[in-house]
Amino acid sequence: MTREWLDWEWVRTWCDQTEPELRRLMGSFEARHGFPPGENVITLTTDESNEATSALVDLTFPPSDLTTLYSVIRDISLPDVDHGYFIHSPTMTAEHFREYGSVQVAGDGPALVFASDGGGHLFAVAGTGRVWKSTAASPHADFEVAANGIQDFLEYLGYRIADQALDASS
Repeated sequence: MTREWLDWEWVRTWCDQTEPELRRLMGSFEARHGFPPGENVITLTTDESNEATSALVDLTFPPSDLTTLYSVIRDISLPDVDHGYFIHSPTMTAEHFREYGSVQVAGDGPALVFASDGGGHLFAVAGTGRVWKSTAASPHADFEVAANGIQDFLEYLGYRIADQALDASS
């Protein structure tokens, strides 16, 4: 089976569909939890983040799905979705690479860390496009497959936001 690569138009549509759900979830957050939410945002690309993506490409050869993602989204911060999800900016991804290098994933070669969760687990994308999650809060931990690609990973985040927003409205 041939995998389709991430398309920037799909990412843009995902943003357009997910942002209203995120606003709805955050609108009822304080009433449900008794304290205000953190800053939960999907930040779109800027000229600065485009330059950072170019610098990342010069530093290491990132998987094409990651550069496609960064052509639309600078970063995502979702501290109040489940236990938190964070897609790092291209600058942060490059800094992590400079400090730790790529991570090794079983049968998929080197992968580039591009995201984390609220527990410090890392998400890395390999050249095949698969997304891997560390089994511990360390770049030296083992990694297990988390998604078939960044599109699947974003779909999962979108479902989690929508599910929580639906629960909040019940």
